[in-house]
Amino acid sequence: MIKFLKKNLNLLGHRVFLVPLLMFIQIVIIFIMTFEFYSYFIVFYIICSLLSFVMVLHIVNSNANPGYKIAWIIPIMLLPIFGLLLYFLFGDNQLNKRQKEKMKNIYYKQLKYKDNHNIVMNELRYENLSAYNQVKYISDYSLSNVYKHTKTTYLSNGKIYFQKLLETIKNAKKYIFLEYFIISEGKMWNNILEVLKQKVEEGIEVRIIYDDFGCIMTLPNHYNKILEKEGIKTAVFNPFVPNLKSKFNNRDHRKIAVIDGHIAFTGGINLADEYIGEKVRFGHWKDNGIMLEGEAVWNFTVMFLSMWDFIKEENEDYEKYHSNYEYETSSDGFVIPYSDSPWDNEAVGETVYLNLIAKANRYIYITTPYLVLDNEMITALSTAAKRGVDVRIITPGIPDKKLVNEVTKAYYDVLLKNGVKIYEYTKGFIHEKIFVVDDEYATIGTINLDYRSLYLHFECGVWLYDCSVIFTIKKDFTSTLKECKEIKLKNLGKLNWFNSLKRQILKAFAPLM
Repeated sequence: MIKFLKKNLNLLGHRVFLVPLLMFIQIVIIFIMTFEFYSYFIVFYIICSLLSFVMVLHIVNSNANPGYKIAWIIPIMLLPIFGLLLYFLFGDNQLNKRQKEKMKNIYYKQLKYKDNHNIVMNELRYENLSAYNQVKYISDYSLSNVYKHTKTTYLSNGKIYFQKLLETIKNAKKYIFLEYFIISEGKMWNNILEVLKQKVEEGIEVRIIYDDFGCIMTLPNHYNKILEKEGIKTAVFNPFVPNLKSKFNNRDHRKIAVIDGHIAFTGGINLADEYIGEKVRFGHWKDNGIMLEGEAVWNFTVMFLSMWDFIKEENEDYEKYHSNYEYETSSDGFVIPYSDSPWDNEAVGETVYLNLIAKANRYIYITTPYLVLDNEMITALSTAAKRGVDVRIITPGIPDKKLVNEVTKAYYDVLLKNGVKIYEYTKGFIHEKIFVVDDEYATIGTINLDYRSLYLHFECGVWLYDCSVIFTIKKDFTSTLKECKEIKLKNLGKLNWFNSLKRQILKAFAPLM
């Protein structure tokens, strides 16, 4: 009993409880002020209704995704007073003047490192114009370069990823950059941390970026100060504070490791024990990653340093982290790591996916933990299936978020009717985010098929063309299919009125989840 009380008292003192409590108090104060002026309610209501109308016009004419617009228009129109208030507090994704200036400076800095006379681009243009067009988009809107002379190794599960990452960190000679959405105390992180401490003692520069909201339940408060005492430079993205105008929706969902500028990792794997099978959550946790060795690592180095500049407001000399390593890697296709920002009004991650779907002739294989689609993605997948492309999607058999999984299932019907094949991973939860197309193209990274990843989060991925690793990724997909059950339209069954209504409501508000 004492242990139970102690645990709950600790939770009450945790900021995951305190921050929402303080925010709730602020909201209550606003509500009290509203009701205090109840005698002026009619005038107040008319003013709010007019403001709501103006706000709806603003939302309709904004560059936001249509689904996101509808999800906010409904509460604003139904509840002119409180819907408007909620939108001001949580829906507005615009940067303030100072943040815009910071982003502008970082944009021009990144632009300086974009090679507009890339020889590899010209080579690709003559080899495959379709591939070139995809790369041109990624290069222009992600400010990244396409490379050859880069070895790519597919890491089919968390244990292999952990082993390779730890081995590479141990061999670091100059610097180690880590940027992760979730870091959790346990076997995986504790082992990595011990090596990082040793590397600091050796005089090697170690930097870490972690997302504060992603780590709110997995790391102690002010964990950055603990790391700083160990000599590890640390930056915390978007601290979770009791400010009603904080951009809680915008998170750093990227997973990046850069070692000495010539080796990099990305994928779906965070630094937590469930990713390596040491902690069982939602059955077997299936995930993957990719390791790059060679010239393309530079893109990830710039991604990390640009995020560091934004958080710490520093002006790094990126060039001093450009590796002079002599690459012996033979040409194995074309590789372009890319990033996606929610603050540039360009949905790079979704456009990369849509371009791959549009170019498919034979098959499209997809794995995603969440299937929360907008109209563009539904149309693209359905059209591909209708023109004879074998479209297959693997989703989790055991979900980590039940409400989001309800939304995922709500999209099964329309996709199946249009010829898309859907499979659920029976062993547990699948957290991979991959597209494989026609044995020619693939992309692997951090970008889920949901509104958050596609529109609200900082994300990253690696686009591949004509690389041997594509066949390895495809092989892992087909192996995973053997551990899945196919969802058939005839087996979906009819929902009762309550569950049908619930799914319709969830789909309407899916962009806000």
